[in-house]
Amino acid sequence: MDIDYSLIENEYNIDLKDEALFVDLEEALDHGVIVSRLAALVAKEIGEDEDFIYDMKVAGLVHDVGKMRLGRYLYGRAGDSLQVEEMKYVRMHSEFSYDILKSLGYNDNILSSVYHHHENYDGSGYPDNMKGEEIPLGARILRVCDVYSALCSDRPYRTAFPPEVAMELMIDEVKNFDMKMFLALQRIVHSDEFDEIRDFINAANIAVKKDKEGKNKG
Repeated sequence: MDIDYSLIENEYNIDLKDEALFVDLEEALDHGVIVSRLAALVAKEIGEDEDFIYDMKVAGLVHDVGKMRLGRYLYGRAGDSLQVEEMKYVRMHSEFSYDILKSLGYNDNILSSVYHHHENYDGSGYPDNMKGEEIPLGARILRVCDVYSALCSDRPYRTAFPPEVAMELMIDEVKNFDMKMFLALQRIVHSDEFDEIRDFINAANIAVKKDKEGKNKG
């Protein structure tokens, strides 16, 4: 599907002619696709119905749309780390995502999943410090899929971790996750269903590496 990037530029007052910013947007879209596919498989793995699985596909794809409102903080930074005073704005992205999606008429399951996808199972997350099963099921699914996708993806400041290493890193922080969702994700990563997602991740990471090499040569 072709994307009309001019609509994104106008809506969020950002300039996609900025090469670094455009590359960041492409990476964000790839991340959404990976989270979408993983979230749908996790929902299926734990026995949810087709309507819920579909909601997870959608929620995974759009969960970070609110970051576009933070474009001047997040995108086009060419690998610079965020300043401490900017973190409070970055933490607002799930709320921005919720507002955007609510205005577009998305259903309550998608909205609550997106709004709470940075809540940690031990209560240390945001925006509401929810704990355990207080956190909506969809948000608990997105949480594990979001972290796994981020670890497996190349970033300006680090290379991607192999799928097995990414899972080991998540084990070290397992207090943040609903164990049922984490184990479901673990089973998926070790299943044949993961092969297509692995191929997509590898292709996205190759594209990032080529971009870096092109910049270094330039």
